[in-house]
Amino acid sequence: MDVKTGLFYLFSAVLLFAAFRVITARNPVYAALYLVLTFFQASAIWLILRAEFLAITLILVYVGAVMVLFLFVVMMLDIDVDSLREGFWRHFPLAAGVGALIALEMAAVLMGGFRLNAPRNSLASGPDTSNTLELGKLLYTNYLYPLEVAAVILLLAMVAAIALTLRARKDTKYVNPSDQVRVKARDRVRIVQMPATRAAQPAAEDASAAAENKA
Repeated sequence: MDVKTGLFYLFSAVLLFAAFRVITARNPVYAALYLVLTFFQASAIWLILRAEFLAITLILVYVGAVMVLFLFVVMMLDIDVDSLREGFWRHFPLAAGVGALIALEMAAVLMGGFRLNAPRNSLASGPDTSNTLELGKLLYTNYLYPLEVAAVILLLAMVAAIALTLRARKDTKYVNPSDQVRVKARDRVRIVQMPATRAAQPAAEDASAAAENKA
């Protein structure tokens, strides 16, 4: 067994262990960290298979953005883990059946790639060939329209998410910017004429005035 094969088995073993700990860890923060470890091991396996673009995309997108967001949300929210685990064994048979069905469907789809007589892909291969360059050529030639459709769908999803969450709060003071632009000095300051001094009334007059007011 050469070094490449040994590294493949090592990364695969760590990946399976980390994936198992994702679903068995009691602390959600630990589960998210194990998922980060899983992504790193999958990226290392892709590097061994000379799929550099997929490896760096997995690190940048999922580990660098998605998992960091998950960690912030999990640590900011006070999640009651015990209440979430109630009824676990009651729903376990259904979850296990759905998982087995998904595994069978993925195996049926991927078995075609492991056959010896499977057709080779159209990407060029060789020691001086860049997988990222060849993938970009294939993506922007044969799959240009599906890529544009996917980009439009993602843009619509982003706009819809912003539109659903961008709501006016009633407990905040909101000022229309157009009203601020059209404001004038006389609308902000009002000058009131008042006497500079005022004569003080005697105490007796004050007492008599108070008595008359009570009467």
